Amino acid sequence: MKRLTATSICCLVLFSAAFVSGKGVRTTAPKYPDSLSSVWLYTEGVKQNTITEDTTRANELFREAIRRDSNYAPAWYELAGNLLATSPDEAVAAARRARQLDTANLWYQRFYGQTLLMTQRYNEALQVFNRLMEEDPSDPDNYRLVAALYEQRGRPYSALMTLDSAEVRFGRIPLLSGMKRRLLVATNQVDKALDEARRMVDEAPYDADNHVVLADLYAANKEDSLAMSEYRRALAIDSTKIETLVSLSDFYARRQDYRSLLGVTRKLFLAENFPLEMKIKRFESFTADTRFYREYYFQLNDLASILAIHYPNEPKVVELYAGHLIASGELETALTLYKNHLGDQPPVEEYYAAVIDIESYLQHPDSVEKYVTRGLQLFPERIGFHLSKGHVMNQMKQYDRAIRVYRESLRYADTDSLRSAIWGMIGDTWHQKAILTDSIPEEELFARARLGGRRGIDRQAMKQCYKAYERSLALWPDNTLVLNNYAYFLSLEERDLDRALVMASRVVELTDNNPTYLDTRAGVLYKLGCTEEARRILQKAVALDAQKSPELMVHYGDVLHELGEQFMAEIYWQRALEKGYNARLIERRMQQPAKPKSAE
Repeated sequence: MKRLTATSICCLVLFSAAFVSGKGVRTTAPKYPDSLSSVWLYTEGVKQNTITEDTTRANELFREAIRRDSNYAPAWYELAGNLLATSPDEAVAAARRARQLDTANLWYQRFYGQTLLMTQRYNEALQVFNRLMEEDPSDPDNYRLVAALYEQRGRPYSALMTLDSAEVRFGRIPLLSGMKRRLLVATNQVDKALDEARRMVDEAPYDADNHVVLADLYAANKEDSLAMSEYRRALAIDSTKIETLVSLSDFYARRQDYRSLLGVTRKLFLAENFPLEMKIKRFESFTADTRFYREYYFQLNDLASILAIHYPNEPKVVELYAGHLIASGELETALTLYKNHLGDQPPVEEYYAAVIDIESYLQHPDSVEKYVTRGLQLFPERIGFHLSKGHVMNQMKQYDRAIRVYRESLRYADTDSLRSAIWGMIGDTWHQKAILTDSIPEEELFARARLGGRRGIDRQAMKQCYKAYERSLALWPDNTLVLNNYAYFLSLEERDLDRALVMASRVVELTDNNPTYLDTRAGVLYKLGCTEEARRILQKAVALDAQKSPELMVHYGDVLHELGEQFMAEIYWQRALEKGYNARLIERRMQQPAKPKSAE
């Protein structure tokens, strides 16, 4: 609501009846002496502010009042108030002018100080509020602001002196007493702060807040037993008081007494007047640490269950509880929870997305298709559902349908990077369609194709794959997935190897030691005859991969064999076999004659 000062109200009452016509507010002042003309314009401006809330028109009227009488302080004051949000420097200047014109007006002086605070001119603000403290000593807020400004300027002892003066004049005021205790602690005067807090407890022994303040100070002074005693007294007065429970939970957290912390947190979760947002924030802070999650799983499960029971239809709680179930390995239960909420009104898009993701992870393509179809009926422009539908078609090896769905999804993509990613998916699907048999490793199929074999690779589909990749890179030249796959397939076909090396090298530049991308670059180098360099890269890739990928170990073995290191080559081929690589192809490698050791 706009500020309405005593002066504003007075003028509004005096002039509203005289100068409002039947069609609205008059825009030109009657012919009065200049001083009265400014008053009329000022009053019209106040009405524009308070009745029509047209600050632009009000400012025009205030400026015209000032033009006619530059010493008319009320117009400067009102103009400053209107400008503070949009033109703070101009507002400060206007407020300063109003104060200069009427130095006895405490309203003007206080507002000038406020404009200085809002524009972070703290030194000037301190001078203004110090003067106000002298001229209006009956207002404790002046003491508060002066103390806060002294503290902000790094003068805590001056702040304490100001607060002591306020206490002498007004007695104990909770807000000022709180500032004083905090400053005493900040200046290592904990004993004085404790004395202050004890006096408060003595004066109001049945106020739980006073016991909490004293407990917090004892805790800060590492007097834990005395702190606990005061916390218990506070709880005895009111066992459900949120402020007490929050302070106690912070005490346990600082002492790393996590079981007690979770016990107090349970009370907070059961409290209806503790905001849900705070409950969710606390739960997320507990579960951010995997080890903590594992060690205190049962207590955290209890907290999650409390939220699920008390807020069964709150979307954030559904997400939290489902996430907790997934982290606990109860994937099917989480799936059931999400499915139970698919009928919520209005429908929640995230629930459908979660069901689709979980069903995809569980490899239930029929179920995924069912929920994708329902999701698209409700959210037809949700590109994620379109892409999920394409993924389902891929899983079911319905490649033509998948390509069609991916192409349709392009019209919902709103960035070039997303369009690039989709064209990459289209290219990958064409590649999957090009592989006509799953019984033979891909590298063997491409090797046969190079020798003129007609079975195993659909060359037309591979051409479509490369076309899709080209469109992807035209939209986003640094799409690492596409660059890597494009380079890899070119190396398998042993063509355009120089370009393949440029792409593979760019991927390595853009990423951080990804074993798969290192393997691609090494494979291209190997095909180009740079065997020793390929060996160095593969050695690093194998170490980073921790010998998990059989393909990577086969490639490393191939390079070692080419360099004449037959013994080590056979070790890596054997490890690849143990990891599930095609036994017939490993046997063929083992039967190759050893090559002379490289002189490189």
